[in-house]
Amino acid sequence: MAAPAIQLDHVTFQYDSQAEPTLHDINLTIQPGEKVLIVGPSGSGKSTLGNLINGLIPHAFPGKLSGTVTVNGTVVQDASLATLSLQVGTVLQDPDAQFVALTAGEDIAFALENSAVAPSEMHTRVKKWADRLKIGDLLAQAPQSLSGGQKQRVAMAGVLIDEGDILLFDEPLASLDPATGEASVDLIDELHQTYHVTEVIIEHRLEDVLRRPVDRLVVMKDGRIIADDAPETLLHGQLLQQIGLREPLYLEAAEFAGVDLNQADHLADLSRFEAPQLRPKVAAFTAEAATVKPEQLQAPLLSIDGLQFGYPNGRQIFTDLSFTLHHGEMVALVGRNGVGKSTLSHLIAGFLKPGAGRMTLDGEDLADWSVKERADKIGYILQDPNQMISKYLIFDEVALGPRLRGWDETRVKTAVIEALKVCGLYPFRSWPINALSYGQKKRVTIAAILVLEPDLMILDEPTAGQDWRHFTDMMRFLTTLNERGITMMLITHDMHLMLEYAQRAIVLGDGGILMDDSPAAVLTNPAIIEHASLAQPSLYRLAKREGLNPLAFTQAVIDQERMVRQ
Repeated sequence: MAAPAIQLDHVTFQYDSQAEPTLHDINLTIQPGEKVLIVGPSGSGKSTLGNLINGLIPHAFPGKLSGTVTVNGTVVQDASLATLSLQVGTVLQDPDAQFVALTAGEDIAFALENSAVAPSEMHTRVKKWADRLKIGDLLAQAPQSLSGGQKQRVAMAGVLIDEGDILLFDEPLASLDPATGEASVDLIDELHQTYHVTEVIIEHRLEDVLRRPVDRLVVMKDGRIIADDAPETLLHGQLLQQIGLREPLYLEAAEFAGVDLNQADHLADLSRFEAPQLRPKVAAFTAEAATVKPEQLQAPLLSIDGLQFGYPNGRQIFTDLSFTLHHGEMVALVGRNGVGKSTLSHLIAGFLKPGAGRMTLDGEDLADWSVKERADKIGYILQDPNQMISKYLIFDEVALGPRLRGWDETRVKTAVIEALKVCGLYPFRSWPINALSYGQKKRVTIAAILVLEPDLMILDEPTAGQDWRHFTDMMRFLTTLNERGITMMLITHDMHLMLEYAQRAIVLGDGGILMDDSPAAVLTNPAIIEHASLAQPSLYRLAKREGLNPLAFTQAVIDQERMVRQ
């Protein structure tokens, strides 16, 4: 039997900056050619484990390391980082973080230049991998000008060009739109099947990765490996749900329909998923589902009519954009990367000026409103909370807006305390912000907007990078705010968020609106899915396979999920 590609024996690691170990007694063996998915809730140690495999620990991130880490027979502690980088190619969550050159071609060639490879061979190998990854026509372009999927392919080519036999992917789906995410999963599988490389994938989006076969599922919690088995075996149990990971939506739907998953086969593969009485049970569930009447729309809040906008470089984003948000709605704004979702938010907030068209808020024309005046009524929360935070203490951050507006301190204190209580942050009011988790920082930025009592909140990717438990906590919190009367516009790539929480989905494309309908209607429309780079939910595929109406089945499952959640 061949020697393991990766082996960790009784490995414990503690960062110098931490009081306790992040990893405890890790034992893991990965054979050559295996494809292994590492999952676990946020903070479970997944990325630290990945950094042990590629040698960043202990060579770049110092700390106390015990036990042995071996890669292709080389002890990581004894090898240089340069040597290890030739054996383990790492594709980061954010491809921009690993670009070093002015063009895609130069970036792909960077490792070869460092190894003093002859220019003729360098050009040959760059062309070979660029063509294999279908980016041969992008070599002269700046990496930063590429789409998310193109950036990821350039990053992959840059590590594959070393022709190492181990690939490590750290949350490869995090910054991609749904269709590009599917293409990324397909590409990772194609590399595995074609070149027989060993692949380690770190990702909390279990269902998305499992659309292609995985040999093993390694489950982590609190710095320990608590399970290491075939996906099929683990999906038959309750462990994943118990630690805050979500089972695939099609399995949840089958359970709603009364299907006994203990008697089911191929739980990890929707195309082969079978269970006793599956078809009659899901058909009966769909037929018997109570029709949920749409909520009566309230008065219009934000109205946009005939909006046009283009950037100075000549790139036209909107040619005729019109829609209305009503008081109390929670609306998902979706579309492929670069279609103008963030641009629209900036236009509404006043950071950009439209070329033509009209925007009104509660009937008042926004044309002459300053950014500050709009901020009193429209809150805009960025995806990364660290880009919004400017104070050291939580209380002072939330109080910043009121103080800048000249509120007296009694009013400031009353309003800030109320906002902190609503956001579940009151017990931490005197804490330094840097002591908070990512999700808590998100809540601080929301509290800092909420304190101003806005009518509309625009949130850019509110659940990005969060595991299911933190996703659920955030969305319950936003639902509570929505129920208090705040209108929500959520910019998202997360189809689960869109399906399960939004009342409407607005799909941007072709300079305007491609579709404005219920999320279930949008995600069961193949033409819209393709045009807007969305992804067919597993509910759609299960319904088609079982001969059901996809819209009726999807809506029935989502309505049931919402009732269970209440």
